[in-house]
Amino acid sequence: MAGHSKWANIQHRKGRQDAARSKLFSKLAKEITVAAKMGDPDPEKNPRLRLAVKEAKSKSVPKDVIDRAIKKSLGGDAETYEEIRYEGYGPNGIALVVEAMTDNRNRTASNVRSYFTKSGGDMGQTGSVSFMFDRVGEIMYPLSAGDADTVMMAAIEAGASDVETDDEGHWIYCADTDLNEVSTALEASLGESETAKLIWKPQAPTEITDVETAQKLMKLIDTLEDDDDVQNVTGNFDLTEEVAANL
Repeated sequence: MAGHSKWANIQHRKGRQDAARSKLFSKLAKEITVAAKMGDPDPEKNPRLRLAVKEAKSKSVPKDVIDRAIKKSLGGDAETYEEIRYEGYGPNGIALVVEAMTDNRNRTASNVRSYFTKSGGDMGQTGSVSFMFDRVGEIMYPLSAGDADTVMMAAIEAGASDVETDDEGHWIYCADTDLNEVSTALEASLGESETAKLIWKPQAPTEITDVETAQKLMKLIDTLEDDDDVQNVTGNFDLTEEVAANL
């Protein structure tokens, strides 16, 4: 799924929104704590923390939750999380990249493997599917930021590598190592973006035209995302308009 695929919209409209919102806040707070613990607790001096706080704000995480997550990193009782990436194949051979933060590697690996197996999929070794994706920075601006040409010129001047404009907004891509620099440069010309984050961008998404396959895949992704240790799940698929409507 591209960062701006129809799947993102479906996620947004799903039920269980209160529970999902609480879980999302928890995952974003965990990223803030880890980023602050790894570097400076001042977002202006810590690019990863700055982007984590920006992402949290874009998802309407309250300021007190953000502040508490940063303060937690300063305490001696803050958990030590390990960042791990799992890779595998879901229904219909769709490649999935699962990013996790865990304080118990064995527990998380066992859970993720179980989710893949129960869905009829298969968890592979690290590197087994990530070659089908590019690790890039993704910066999103609303359509109100300017027309496509204006945004394209600003993106080129900021050092971005690609821009896609659709009816949801402007999606600007750059090298993963340049995300903070490009994001900062764009703020000077276009104002503050809605989101700025690192993603796994599928090189050639598989279009899903079958509702049953889509349902099985969504069930697996839901199960993975419901796990407290899992931060992000990305797949190399996109949905046809018809399948998206049925879901």
